[in-house]
Amino acid sequence: MTRKILIASSLALVVALAGGAAWSQTPMPDPLDDRSVKRLERMEKVVRELRSIVFQGRDSGKPVVVQPAETESQLLGLADRIVDLEETLTAINRQNEATTFELDQTRRALAESQAANRALADRLAALEVRTGKIEADALADVEDEELAGAAGDPAAEFAAARKLMLDGDYDRAYAAFDRFVSRHGDSPNGPEGRYWLGKTLSVRGDHGAAAGAYIGAIRGWPKTAWAPDAVLELSRSLLALKKPADACQTLDELARRYPKAPASVLSRAQATRTQAKCAA
Repeated sequence: MTRKILIASSLALVVALAGGAAWSQTPMPDPLDDRSVKRLERMEKVVRELRSIVFQGRDSGKPVVVQPAETESQLLGLADRIVDLEETLTAINRQNEATTFELDQTRRALAESQAANRALADRLAALEVRTGKIEADALADVEDEELAGAAGDPAAEFAAARKLMLDGDYDRAYAAFDRFVSRHGDSPNGPEGRYWLGKTLSVRGDHGAAAGAYIGAIRGWPKTAWAPDAVLELSRSLLALKKPADACQTLDELARRYPKAPASVLSRAQATRTQAKCAA
């Protein structure tokens, strides 16, 4: 009985093995797709990292800091970027230093150029002053020679002094007319010489001396072209000397003595009358 059971069991095992062999010969589909393969690879990577951590902790006895492999790669990438930025900043700083140096050089050169230009301008101005003085001195020498050559000739001296007045050289005109009046005050041109002397004194602001010269010029109320202006200038000198009443009286004499005076003289006389607050 036992032998029969053993034989039956053996036959069943053979059949099963035969059936299994036949079944194994039939192709089976791969249960892992690509996504599963990738997951499996990641799991294997994690397992390896865990094993490394475990062994590290066991060997060193120190706490172990777990860092994913991806974080490490990101840190390495950031470190590379920082290095690149530092190199870029270094290059920019060098370029800025070079630019700053060039700007300093340019400013220094510009300042030196401006200083040189100012020095040149000062030298030119000084040269112009010296040249002008030389020309003025030369002209004065010529005119002095003319005056010296005219000495003793009242008409020539008067003409030379009058020319200085017309040229606007009032200082030398004053000296020439003062000399003329001193030498030839009694000559036919004496009164007019005093009139022009008064003009030069008015320009110099010496109104007292100017009034004396005008009085000497109009003594006798001459009928000349310059006489009305001489009377007007006398009134203006008196007004400048704070003598408005005398100025108004002189203006009254101007209107009475020279009713046909030039319009320009009459207009200035009216302005002076208003300024002196003369009675109508």
